[in-house]
Amino acid sequence: MAKTVSPDAVLTILANPCPDSCSDLPEIIVQVLDLKATGTKYMFMASDGKMKVRALLQSALSSEVTSGNIQNLGLIRVLDYTLNDIPTKNEKFLIVSKCEVVSPALEAEYQADVKPMDVDGETKSEAAAAGIVLKPKQEVVAKSAAQIVNDQRTNMPPSARMAMTRRVHPLVSLNPYQGNWTIKVRVTSKGNMRTYKNARGEGCVFNVELTDEDGTQIQATMFNDAARKFFDKFHMGKVYYISKGTLKVANKQFKTVQNDYEMTLNENSEVEEASNEPTFIPETKFSFTPIDELGPYINGRELVDVIGVVHNVSPTMSIRRKSNNETVPKRDITIADETNKTVVVSLWNDLATNVGQELLDMADKSPVVAIKSLKVGDFQGVSLSAISKSIIVVNPETPEAKKLRSWYDSEGKDSSLAAIGSGLSPLNKNGARSMYSDRVSLAHITSNPSLGEGKPVFFCIKAYISYIKPDQAMWYRACKTCSKKVTEAVGSGYWCEGCQKNEDSCNLRYIMVVKVSDASGEAYLSVFNEQAEKIIGCTADELNEIKSQDGEGSYQKKLKEVTWSPHLFRVSVTPHEYNGEKKQRITIRAVAPIDYATESKYLVEEISKMKISKMII
Repeated sequence: MAKTVSPDAVLTILANPCPDSCSDLPEIIVQVLDLKATGTKYMFMASDGKMKVRALLQSALSSEVTSGNIQNLGLIRVLDYTLNDIPTKNEKFLIVSKCEVVSPALEAEYQADVKPMDVDGETKSEAAAAGIVLKPKQEVVAKSAAQIVNDQRTNMPPSARMAMTRRVHPLVSLNPYQGNWTIKVRVTSKGNMRTYKNARGEGCVFNVELTDEDGTQIQATMFNDAARKFFDKFHMGKVYYISKGTLKVANKQFKTVQNDYEMTLNENSEVEEASNEPTFIPETKFSFTPIDELGPYINGRELVDVIGVVHNVSPTMSIRRKSNNETVPKRDITIADETNKTVVVSLWNDLATNVGQELLDMADKSPVVAIKSLKVGDFQGVSLSAISKSIIVVNPETPEAKKLRSWYDSEGKDSSLAAIGSGLSPLNKNGARSMYSDRVSLAHITSNPSLGEGKPVFFCIKAYISYIKPDQAMWYRACKTCSKKVTEAVGSGYWCEGCQKNEDSCNLRYIMVVKVSDASGEAYLSVFNEQAEKIIGCTADELNEIKSQDGEGSYQKKLKEVTWSPHLFRVSVTPHEYNGEKKQRITIRAVAPIDYATESKYLVEEISKMKISKMII
């Protein structure tokens, strides 16, 4: 065989788990067996014909597999690698970060000829035939891989051990059971220094999000002395070598990146800026959540990634922050995916003016966008909002984007798309934030005046609209760009304070109060434009046209037609003070018609719960 594996290649790897330079080692050629994809990477068994070790090709080498260069049963020359322990399985795991193809697929798995051993345990062939210097064969066979690694490290001089720990590990290779490691990462997010107080005393803490060259992320947290030591050292966008940290399983309730582990740095950890070295731009990795599965993430800490076809792009509008009265640009884009659902994504600041403008310019081509790190809110049922670390990639070259483009071009553009917020299924995962979660009666809300103190609370109710006062201010004149209230300008047109400009015309947008009733009582609810349009069945401009052209009778008849029809409402409750008296402000956030099949199922479940309660009593 002209091209074959290196004799004892796997043994060489086991004896040198973390070499400072692979040029110091003999040639390592292994056969690739059981090659299979795992996410964006590929796993395989590295074999030298006698021994095998589980292995992983780094994501940078994935293109070599997809292009057909690296094949199952083929041969590769390992140029750079790291060998990790898997303590739970007492195994080793080889991570190949650099290799080159030696041969395409062989006809079969290579099996080395294992020669008989004499009574002393030594092979009759000479060890030099292997081209490498190893310990006597019987010692290697008698020792486990872990013992070999320990001997290798113990026998190293201090300078060699330092060189080994300096070797950079990819984040994907780290686990809580490892000892010395060094990572090279970029700071992609830095939190503020926070103080805390608990039973053990007071302290301070801050965290950073770190990303390596492959795009893998991890959150690192520092407390007290470590926080004070490293807070001024870490800077956004800079690259660092980090070592002597510890890892533990991440708390899913508080994690902000996609990683099973989180890192803690103490005052003995080492952080060194990678100055005067080539930097890198981390690969952006996504973990997409389908639009119809966003419900469980509403108002949670966990951020989501989404991919969708741009369905609509709004003009830029100016929003004034209540906290500091500062005006910031905002733009809403509506995206759709294969679930036939749409969701509104709010972009802010530079994302609104730069990428948002790019999307507006190409909106007629319905581009695909992949967006990383979005916060899920409950505005209009479900909504997404970009934050400072959000990343938008337009028309990404990924399998998910190609699949989505194919769906949209073949059927999606002609399909009936519904907003996720207006039709959350009661059978959503965890039943989160559907029209059947947090269901209460009106009396539960009105009899608890302290509800919503400090933070709005949300409930769902089933009720009838019993009265709409016809002579109330049903709408306001709104700017076509930002939807804020406009006033009549001097001369002609309308002046928008938010946009600081005159417009020839404006829109009418609903802002009204309706009285709703259920079996427990009644209450007045505030309604805004989107929800009011669903209740009334027409826009404010259309209702105004009915009033002005058809007369007051037709106008009141239209309002009366929508009363005494049942609806499902999701409402927010907050207290407020009016004329020195504390009152409740109940606002409709989402409205949906009754789905009687689902409603019946919900009632049956509630009756079953009542029966179980009585049996317990």
